Amino acid sequence: MAVDYTVIVVYLAGMLAMGWWGMRRARSKSEFLVAGRRLGPAMYSGTMAAIVLGGASTIGGVGLGYQYGLSGAWMVFTIGLGLLALSVFFSARIARLKVYTVSEMLDLRYGGRAGVISGVVMWAYTLMLAVTSTIAYATIFDVLFDVNRTVAIVIGGSIVVAYSTLGGMWSITLTDMVQFVVKTIGVLLLLLPIAVVKAGGFAEMKAKLPTEYFDPLGIGGETIFTYVLIYTFGMLIGQDIWQRVFTARSDRTARWGGTVAGTYCLVYAVAGAVIGTAAKVLYPKLGSPDEAFATIVKDELPVGVRGLVLAAALAAVMSTSSGALIACATVANNDIWSRLRGAVRRDGEDHDEVAGNRAFILVMGLAVIGTAIALNNVVEALTLAYDLLVGGLLVPILGGLLWRRGTVQGALAAVAVGGLAVIGLMAGYGILANEPVYYGLLASLVAYVAVSLATKPTDETVLAAWRERLAGRSPELASEPVPAHQ
Repeated sequence: MAVDYTVIVVYLAGMLAMGWWGMRRARSKSEFLVAGRRLGPAMYSGTMAAIVLGGASTIGGVGLGYQYGLSGAWMVFTIGLGLLALSVFFSARIARLKVYTVSEMLDLRYGGRAGVISGVVMWAYTLMLAVTSTIAYATIFDVLFDVNRTVAIVIGGSIVVAYSTLGGMWSITLTDMVQFVVKTIGVLLLLLPIAVVKAGGFAEMKAKLPTEYFDPLGIGGETIFTYVLIYTFGMLIGQDIWQRVFTARSDRTARWGGTVAGTYCLVYAVAGAVIGTAAKVLYPKLGSPDEAFATIVKDELPVGVRGLVLAAALAAVMSTSSGALIACATVANNDIWSRLRGAVRRDGEDHDEVAGNRAFILVMGLAVIGTAIALNNVVEALTLAYDLLVGGLLVPILGGLLWRRGTVQGALAAVAVGGLAVIGLMAGYGILANEPVYYGLLASLVAYVAVSLATKPTDETVLAAWRERLAGRSPELASEPVPAHQ
């Protein structure tokens, strides 16, 4: 394993070096939080694909392939569909808003007062996303170095917190680009063909496995529908995803770069399911489907290649973790803390806010590591976060983008009713049940429409300013300073 260890250590050292280099570029709030809104198509596509394809998409996607066959691709496939929908229908408008958070968008659209409540919901979601990604380090480091869970979480989490704190979005962007390349080589170009060959080819796989393993809908229609509801719609409204959209240098980059990334996700989904299916042929009696990825990598790949593929898994986890961490810190600082202390953003304040945002990343990072060590049932925690996100925020966000008659009262009612309905139904049906998000989303929609129609329409001056911002013509945009090195 000496060669494999060397590959991993060099990779981790490279991540820290990228963080240090990114620190030199992050000299303003815009540079630190959204990479100066200057990413071109190639870098934007790579980093967007990196953040959405995390440990769940890689280790979990292979595990679903092991359990269900080719239909195990549906979870990651719906993530790709969500990214495609976001890129084609909404990303151009989102990029032109020139904001930093989803809650800022809600305040612009509805005329204020929606920020703190939506910020708390978004903060909980991003925190749990960062926590579950951090916990995934334990699986990979256990295979690599045979260390216990707490040590693995501290090692992996500390590296992500370090490079994220140093350079913010610039460091994360640079590391994500490397991680995208490593994932592409490790999973798509190496592990996929090797796994199929080791399993005897597709003909041998079909001969040894039940026919339902090759049924595209074998995982079940209700499961697919739930994936669409949670992951496809979740991609449309998550702060971690929107913050990457904000990094695009133009609305055209956001649209076409995101479309490329979404298509890549569809390919990645099928690849994971095929690898898992091959693992089922090779190891039919594994204790858990989630062991499939580590087992096939450890036992079937040659030295060096094994290290690269494990680095690819580590890359998948780190990209999601760092993206969720900066999103969590951005929401905590800009949408919750700044509003609660009554801070008012002033022109020329950008440079002064870098240190504050850096401090929030460090604090949130330590909280994520501590929560990851203490938490046992991460599946329930992440399910709660996703259900609250979709049940509480999907309707007011998409309603604000698509329905002119929506009001701030309707938006607040949608967040409150949808969120409370999800929590209440979870108490009755169970946290992992599908019904809470189904009925919570419906309740949120009804509340949004009914209250919006029953209240006074949004002030025309607010809507006019909103339309100007959507068109990229808002005078506020001129106040963002242009870095000297641009």
